Amino acid sequence: MSLNLYVREKIRFLYVKMVREKASPEYIARGWAIGMFCGCCIPLGLQLPCSIPCSFLLRGSKIGATVGTLLTNHFTVFFIYPIQCWVGNRILGGNLTLADVKEGIKVLLHEKSFEALWDLKRAVVAAFFAGGLLFALVLTPLTYFIVLTLVRRYRSRRVRC
Repeated sequence: MSLNLYVREKIRFLYVKMVREKASPEYIARGWAIGMFCGCCIPLGLQLPCSIPCSFLLRGSKIGATVGTLLTNHFTVFFIYPIQCWVGNRILGGNLTLADVKEGIKVLLHEKSFEALWDLKRAVVAAFFAGGLLFALVLTPLTYFIVLTLVRRYRSRRVRC
């Protein structure tokens, strides 16, 4: 099976899971937006422990909050986190290079400990959260409205049939 076909099947699976959830479109979209926010702002490994309670507090889909965090996973963090840190560093007016960011994140992902997180340069940590917040501010509302539109469109088609 080619990678392209595999990715398409996974996207289709997520789409079906999203639109067939038995809840209001707003509830579903809110859950996915919560997951996206946590996926952007919170380091890998802490996303689910944050997104699930948030979905209870904000009355959003637990499935959406879980799956929405998948923006960042063990495969994409090597691309997303360095870019996120670089963007955050630019926002903060810092002078970190992309190589500095990559090295700091590589150590963190290899050691997977809070000590490694605290040992990162403060500039990288601040840049991570600044970049994550910017990405979240853009992607969270986008996710909400895209999911809301997809669920409503799917359900209106089902009613017509």
